Amino acid sequence: MAEAKTAVKASDDNMMGALAYLLGIITGVIMYVMYKDKSKYVAFHGMQSIIFSAIAFVVWIVVLIVGMVLMIIPVIGWIIGIILWFGMVVVFLGAWIYLMYNAYKGVKFKLPVIGALAEKYA
Repeated sequence: MAEAKTAVKASDDNMMGALAYLLGIITGVIMYVMYKDKSKYVAFHGMQSIIFSAIAFVVWIVVLIVGMVLMIIPVIGWIIGIILWFGMVVVFLGAWIYLMYNAYKGVKFKLPVIGALAEKYA
């Protein structure tokens, strides 16, 4: 009987870990605060979501600024700006989906540098 409860809790932790990534910093903070004393797994994913989302936001701002500067260059500047923006979207969207999927499957995937920080603070 206790074994069934553990299996359900692990599944709940997996779902909460995946949900930590859903809305970035918002759900990351919610899951981190709610689970930091209850589940290291969920707290880790909450903290990793917070750090990942903050870095993604900063990179997005930098790419926008670089894109605006590149618009000065006719045609080629626009093309480079669009490629940068599209590349950023693909990388961060892919990472976001991959992180959610791994958290849901119960895998504690740590991003380089970010994962170590998340583990330290979770």
